[in-house]
Amino acid sequence: MEHGRNLRLGRYSSENNVYFVTTNTHQREPLFNDFGSARIVINNLRLSDDQKITSIIGYTLMPDHLHWLFRLNNVNDLSHAVGKIKGRSAKQINTHIQRNIKVWQSGFYDHCLKQDEEIKEVMRYIVANLLRANLVDNIGNYSHWNCIYLP
Repeated sequence: MEHGRNLRLGRYSSENNVYFVTTNTHQREPLFNDFGSARIVINNLRLSDDQKITSIIGYTLMPDHLHWLFRLNNVNDLSHAVGKIKGRSAKQINTHIQRNIKVWQSGFYDHCLKQDEEIKEVMRYIVANLLRANLVDNIGNYSHWNCIYLP
């Protein structure tokens, strides 16, 4: 728990800023190798957009962690926005897998981005993770990512 608290030290969030967030599954368990569990997380990212909390720029859901790039909208509390995603998805994943496990590691890593060029650079990094991790040799062959800059 101390680790999660340390991640919050000095965290400042503001409406309309762009954030790059990374959050891991509990003990880095590859829960998102399960297609249904992966889609639950992605559906919750989209729900956050539908609720005008965030605006997705892009994401890559790896087997054991999420990279998410988004604009924070009608809420100025980054922890609240990420917490909603993690809380809802954890409950739904437990229902889906018919178990009661801890899905997410406490806390998350975040970085506030300032310039458009930096945003595109971070998005390239997020998508290229699939290739670096050798999950696929073509990003088009992976179904758990999206980006507004790519078709």
